Amino acid sequence: MMLMNIKGVVLAGLSLVLLHVVNELLLKPRSLRSKLQKQGIHGPSPHFYFGNIPEKKKILEQHQVHNVASSHQDKDKGVSSSISHRWYYNLFPHVEKWRRQYGPIYLFSSGSVEWLVVSDIEMVKEITLYTSVNLGKPSLQSRELGPLLGQGILSSSGPIWVHQRKIIAPSLYLDKVKEMVNLIVHSTNITLKSWESRLNNEGEALDLRIDDDLRSLSADIIARACFGINYVEGNEIFSKLRDLQNLLSAKDAGIPGFRCLPIKRNREIWRLEKEVNSMISKIIDERLKQDAEEQDLLQMILEGAKSCEGSDGILSDSISRDRFIIDNCKNIFFAGHESTAITASWCLMLLAIHQDWQDRVRAEVLQVCGNNPPDASMLRKMKMLTMVIQETMRLYPVAAFVSRSELEDIHLKGILIPKGMNIEISVPILMQDPEIWGHDSHEFNPERFSNGIVGACKFPQAYVPFGLGARICAGQHLAMTELKVILCLILNKFRISLSQSYCHSPIFRLVIEPGHGVILNITRI
Repeated sequence: MMLMNIKGVVLAGLSLVLLHVVNELLLKPRSLRSKLQKQGIHGPSPHFYFGNIPEKKKILEQHQVHNVASSHQDKDKGVSSSISHRWYYNLFPHVEKWRRQYGPIYLFSSGSVEWLVVSDIEMVKEITLYTSVNLGKPSLQSRELGPLLGQGILSSSGPIWVHQRKIIAPSLYLDKVKEMVNLIVHSTNITLKSWESRLNNEGEALDLRIDDDLRSLSADIIARACFGINYVEGNEIFSKLRDLQNLLSAKDAGIPGFRCLPIKRNREIWRLEKEVNSMISKIIDERLKQDAEEQDLLQMILEGAKSCEGSDGILSDSISRDRFIIDNCKNIFFAGHESTAITASWCLMLLAIHQDWQDRVRAEVLQVCGNNPPDASMLRKMKMLTMVIQETMRLYPVAAFVSRSELEDIHLKGILIPKGMNIEISVPILMQDPEIWGHDSHEFNPERFSNGIVGACKFPQAYVPFGLGARICAGQHLAMTELKVILCLILNKFRISLSQSYCHSPIFRLVIEPGHGVILNITRI
């Protein structure tokens, strides 16, 4: 009798598991798609398990074969290949194909996860104005990118995100960032002295891969300004986060259950996650022992974790205090240094090509700063430099997509979007749309920002390099300040041109970055 009871319990348990699997893989996705299809929204037909991932890969492979054939033909004809800023169509050809086939709002499945892909400006405008926490981050992001982001400010939703935003954002307001300018100048000068030293050894000119150096520089700034440590102390953390980023950007992301398999890549991810968490824990322990008076970002995170503990606190139900602190530190470490370094690299690449703009920006820097290091008041006066940075971020945004998830049913542009549906906004398509930006939308033209973002295009809501709506990047002021200081000091010391060995190859590794680095030829002014 007891054996029969045990078998009955096991069978009941297996039945519940099976029902859950069927619901998650088949019934729930079909229900979400059906609700939107009835409203005239369509997309490619998905596989019940893989979704549209196989079709997406096939389109990409066909596009790559076509590109290789075209490049060989151009080479045979002696046609020199120019740098095109329409890189998006090479990295994500499926988006453009389905956009043309189904319109600017269509459905797509990544495994069992349903997406509403949006490049319609009217819907984007409504999303920008939607401030409710009911529009959060997709749970897929925290699952697939958990080792890198956990449940930090970049991936969390609801009350925990609101609390994180209240803690982190004030530490990155413009008045706080102004106090960091001298630190940014100091760190940048250390990097530039190393370039000068190499020039002394090499001669009058030097071919230099700048993206790695700028990544190290940005990491040093974040380590000092936000965590009270130097780059040497944080170097191993940044290096391991970079390794995690590369591993997590694999093309099989989204396949249900794949991240749980003990394959070599996943084991490496788990190892790196454990090591990064351990190293950040040591930094936290050191800070707690010091009884420090610093009011930097790390201190705000520590105090923020205390303020939401307790029986009725946010942490008691969703995330432990230690994970709250570690995950937010990882978010700042990763986003804070990676995005700024990549944008600075793209910006210098564009200035190396467009010598006229390089001369104009350098003249402005000399006029405003002279031989003095830039300060906060000087940075505000640099209109040309700001225009160049804005145009760089338009052509080469760090994020390819802005994602949201409906935590409740919501209406956008007259469409009822059901709870559980995810939204994906195609950032580069939005920021290079000729109907919004004009006939030169794929060209480098900082002059379009001469009257600010509002005067640059038909709809300022189309300019989203820092995201949009309530979840716009909390660190945008720090990023812009870093970029201005770094570019000021570089252009004040060096003239740059594109090296013959530079290969223009934007690649997607969770962010859009130069696949073979940015190699410049630098000479002294």
